Amino acid sequence: MRHGKTINHLGRTASHRNAMLSNMASSLIQHKRITTTVAKAKALRKFVEPLLTKSKSDTTHSRRLVFSVLNNKETLKELFGTVSAKIATRPGGYTRIIKLSATRLGDNAEMCIIELVDFNETMLEATTAAEAKTTTRRSRGKKKATAEGESSAEVVAEEKPAKKAKAATTEVSAPEDTATETLKDGETREEKAAE
Repeated sequence: MRHGKTINHLGRTASHRNAMLSNMASSLIQHKRITTTVAKAKALRKFVEPLLTKSKSDTTHSRRLVFSVLNNKETLKELFGTVSAKIATRPGGYTRIIKLSATRLGDNAEMCIIELVDFNETMLEATTAAEAKTTTRRSRGKKKATAEGESSAEVVAEEKPAKKAKAATTEVSAPEDTATETLKDGETREEKAAE
């Protein structure tokens, strides 16, 4: 039984696993997007998100804590510089895993892309465009301001025949070659044309 076993060991010893996740986290922070297997991406997400949260507070203590895990000065500069500025308002959920349809050629492992959410420009543009688009609700019946003592029912009654007239004009504009007259039982078109 696997009760309480929350850590995916990924078939590695603890030191090898920590070194691999540290290197993957450095690559993710520097390149903003990496391609890996789904299992490694899920393990990396649990590994890197607390580091990203610590980078929000730029103190010496948080820098030392993150450096003790990453062991890379360039990654530390990138994390506390550009990355922490972009994720400052986000309350968690800094990474996104996108599964790929292709599997790895050698062992048929499921592949995916793990990326930092705030650095995917195409998705950011799509979400800002969707937020900028405002939807307006329209009511079913239009109510106009009553003038000269007319009631609103009379105004609505005046609008309805205009809609029917518009529908009638579309019926008239049928093509010339189609027969619009109905025939009685047993009657042919030639007999109808002779009349």
